[in-house]
Amino acid sequence: MITRRLALAGVAALALAGHAYAADKATLLASVPGMSFPFFVHMMGAFKAEAEKLGYNVIESDGQVSSPKQTADIEAALAKGVKGIVLSPNEVDAMAPALQEAVDAGVPVVTVDRRVPKVTGILAHVGADNVKGGEAQGNLVLKLFPNGAKIVNLQGQSGASPAIDRNKGLHNVIDKAGGSYKIVFEQTAGFDRAKGLSVTEAALSAMKDPPDVIVAANDDMALGAMEAAKGRGLAGKIAILGFDALPEALAQIRDGGLTATIEQFPGQQSALGVDTLDAFLKDGKKPEQKILLITPVAITKDNLKQAERLSEVK
Repeated sequence: MITRRLALAGVAALALAGHAYAADKATLLASVPGMSFPFFVHMMGAFKAEAEKLGYNVIESDGQVSSPKQTADIEAALAKGVKGIVLSPNEVDAMAPALQEAVDAGVPVVTVDRRVPKVTGILAHVGADNVKGGEAQGNLVLKLFPNGAKIVNLQGQSGASPAIDRNKGLHNVIDKAGGSYKIVFEQTAGFDRAKGLSVTEAALSAMKDPPDVIVAANDDMALGAMEAAKGRGLAGKIAILGFDALPEALAQIRDGGLTATIEQFPGQQSALGVDTLDAFLKDGKKPEQKILLITPVAITKDNLKQAERLSEVK
C-alpha cells in the first residue's frame, strides 16, 4: 500500500509541482472529477475564488474522469501537507480509500455535489438534493404532458451518486404516475455530450414513433440529444429536459432548443463547502448538520432569471 501510494503520489506531484504559494498561508486541495465538463470548471472557479478570498493557497486537481488520477492527486497533496480538502469525487466508491486515508491522517475533508457515505469522519457534505432534482424533472414532464408521455431517459455516469439519485427521483414520479407515462428507452450516456448524441440517435432510430420527451441527467447529454433530434428533423417536436443550468443550456432554453434544465446552484454549493472547511480550520467549528443540501429548481423560459449563471449567457 505504501509503495503504491508513494508511486502514485510521485506521478501526481509532477502535475502539481511548479506552483508558488505564499509561505504564510495554509494550502487546500480543490479537486473535481474532470475539467472537460463545463459544470466542474465552474465548480473549480468557485472553490478557488472562495478559498483565496478567505486567505488560502489552492492546489487545483483535475481528476480527468479517472479515479486513479484523482486518488493520486489526493495522495500527492497529503505528501505536500495540505491542511484541508474540498472535492467532488469522480466515483464515490472508488474514491473512498483515498478520502479515508486523508481523514485518518487528520486532514479534514468536505465533499461537494457527490457524497461518499463509505468514509467515516468526513467533516461535511454539501450538495444539491439530486433526488428532488430528478423529481423536479418528472413533475415537469407531468405538467407538460398531462395526458401521458413516452419518455427517453439518458442516465448519467455509472457509479456517480448524482446520476443514481437523479434517476431515482425521475422514477419516483414517473413510476407513481404509471398508466400513460412510459419510459420507453433508458441508458447511460456518461454525462457526455457526444455520447448523449450517439445514444439518442440509437434510441430514435429504433423507435417507430418519436418520444414526447427526452430527460437527461445533465445538460451536456441534453445538448447532444438536441443535436440528434435536429438530425432527424425533430427539432422543436420533442421536449428536452437537462440538468445543471449551464450557460449554453440556458441560451438554448431562451432560444427554444431546449425545454428546461434543473438549477442546482453549484457556485453556492462550492462556496459553502469551502466556508465549512474554513470554519473548522480557523475556529474548530463543525457544522450542525453533516449533510447540507440545496433544493434544485426547474428552469424554463418563464423563470430564466433564477439561473445562477444567467449573466454568462451570450
